[in-house]
Order: sequence, then C-alpha cells, then structure tokens
Amino acid sequence: MNLAGEVLNWATDLLANPARISDPDRLRGAVCGKTVLVTGASYGIGEATARKLAAAGATVLIVARSADKLDDVAASINAGGGQAVAYPADLTDEAVVSGLTKQVTENHGALDIVVSNAGKSLRRSLHDQYDRPHDFQRTIDINYLGPIWLLLGLLPAMREQGRGHIVNVSSVGVRVAPGPQWGAYQASKGAFDRWLRSVGPELHLDGVDVTSVYFALVRTRMIEPTPMLGRLPGLSSDEAADVIAKAVIERPRTIEPPWLGPAELASVLLAGPADRAARLWHRRFFADSAGAVAG
Repeated sequence: MNLAGEVLNWATDLLANPARISDPDRLRGAVCGKTVLVTGASYGIGEATARKLAAAGATVLIVARSADKLDDVAASINAGGGQAVAYPADLTDEAVVSGLTKQVTENHGALDIVVSNAGKSLRRSLHDQYDRPHDFQRTIDINYLGPIWLLLGLLPAMREQGRGHIVNVSSVGVRVAPGPQWGAYQASKGAFDRWLRSVGPELHLDGVDVTSVYFALVRTRMIEPTPMLGRLPGLSSDEAADVIAKAVIERPRTIEPPWLGPAELASVLLAGPADRAARLWHRRFFADSAGAVAG
C-alpha cells in the first residue's frame, strides 16, 4: 500500500472509531493493585482487555460461559506474571449471577472496576423471526438483564466503600436511528444503556463513576456472520482494549467516535429522511441476505 493509501486508512479509522490510549505507564498508574472484573473475557474485546489490565498490574476476575477457554486465558495471564482468577458463569441465569456476585464479594471484597462487556449480536429479518421468540429472550438476557443482575450484586459493596468505576461496552447503534434487521440487538443493548445512564447520577453521589464506550465496529467473531461488516473500518480486539484503557485512565462519561454526536442529533431532527434512508439501505443491502447471529 502506498503512503497516500496508508494515510487515508489512518484518517478513516480515526474518524470512524473512538479514541484510544496505548500507554502502559498511565494504565499501570490507574489499575496497579486494583481488582477488576471483566465479563465476556474468553474471547475478543473481553479477553484483550483482561490481558492488558493484568499486564498493568491489576488482579483480573474474568467471567464467561466457556469454562475451558476461560481457564486457558487465566492460565496464560498467570504464566506471564499477571494475576487472573476465572469465574465461569452463565450471565443469562439470574440464580447463577446471584451466586457469582456473592462469591466474588466474599473472595475479593468491593471491586474497583467492572467492565461490562459480555453480549450477543443478532441480525435477522422480521420475516424469519415469527417462530423465533427466543431470539428476543436471548438478547434481552445477555445484553440487558444479565448485566443488571451482575451490578445489583456488586454495587452495594462498591457504593459502601465510596469508590468504583463501571465501564459499559456498548454500540453506536443505541444512539442513532435503528437499522433494519438489528431490532432485537439494538433494543436490548439500548435498554441497558438507558438504565445505566439513569442510575449514573445516583452512583456518582456515592463515588462510583460510569463510562459508556460506544464502539462502531470491532473485528471479532461477532461480525463474522455478516460479511458486509468486514469491508467497513474497524478496530482489532487489541485496539478496542486500548479504548477501554482510555476509559479506565480518564473515567469520562462517554467515549465515542467523533461523528456519533452529530449523527444522533440528525437522527432526531431528520427522523423522516433517516427512516427513508433506512428503507433504501435495507432494499439495497439486506433484502436478500440471510440472518446472522453471533455472541
């Protein structure tokens, strides 16, 4: 690739995705000696984030359903000189989450940081969902109810100690006009985003900060069922972990691509044209495509 092409790709990436920080010293200053819980930590953003935070001196508690893969990640981190403890758990099971939060609090006390990353992406046409009500249950359970159950169990101790930080790994899709075939995913992610923004002021009074990270596109296995996404500007898992690092270091209210604010405003002020654009987009790109699901 020539220099002009490299500069164009760099500029596109900079504008399309949230800002990130790759500074081991600053990250170490923010997390060394602290206890951090990361959900969805067996793959993708969660795994990369857990590895990065552990390398910076944090004790990472990693949570995911896949026990074997989770154990492998923990063993790798510990063999490299970090500290990781695996907590296999299905976040869609309320009783399991309740037991998890009790065990974590008993073993580690009040947490310093919780990175709520676990989630499920689903793209499927309405025509293919009439006999699939479980699509909605699955996305609601992991994208909305599971994270709430987790925080309901962990927040009392964090608020009592008077400090803490919640980092929510979210999507730009919850802030702009909804897209065809993404209804179940966007609704469930949007529900948790709205809930967390609602309780944020209450948590702030008790010293617990909340940061919502709105990713545009990250190249993980979640996008594999939708080939079109592979042609769009995106971050690697390691680059996405640098965005999480920025959230942990600076503790802002939000981290988002620079275009998201104007796009969110336009989706409200120009709701009619946005709806017509969505119809054209669906007709051109999705009308004949198969559904896709990943998690």
